[in-house]
Amino acid sequence: MKTIGIVDTTFARVAMGSIAQSTLRSTGGNFRTVRRTVPGIKDLPAAVVQLFRQGADLVMALGMPGKADYDRTCAHEASQGLISAAVQEGRPVIEVFVFEGEARSDKELKLLVRHRTEEHAWNAYRILFHPADLTRSAGTGARQGFADAGPAGSPSRKRGFRNGIAKYA
Repeated sequence: MKTIGIVDTTFARVAMGSIAQSTLRSTGGNFRTVRRTVPGIKDLPAAVVQLFRQGADLVMALGMPGKADYDRTCAHEASQGLISAAVQEGRPVIEVFVFEGEARSDKELKLLVRHRTEEHAWNAYRILFHPADLTRSAGTGARQGFADAGPAGSPSRKRGFRNGIAKYA
């Protein structure tokens, strides 16, 4: 049985790991999830490696950097660590970062976090169980959390969620 790891942070202002777990459960897939929570985004890479060494086939790394320049720097360093962990372990890491400054209000922030996390959870599921679905979507300008950009040279389009809720715009 495959295992999907989920690592989230206490620094995030929304429970991203819970959203990922709920979305993955909704797939009905035959896999298990293992979740760890760490203080902040710079702690994600080590937790990702630990989950891989405990048998995870793929790990979602979820974090919410703040608005300050320092937070962007920390996010960059964490991202470099996540890339290194994926290469070192030879397994996928789905980085799901939502920067606090991406939204104009707490309501928008919660909506963006939910949508981006749900869409990346579906991506994680597809990577492990339906990779051809991702191949068919190559070049479509799909975005996680915001409206899709659409393919180059065509009018942009919006893709709705599987539950019919319009995508965050």
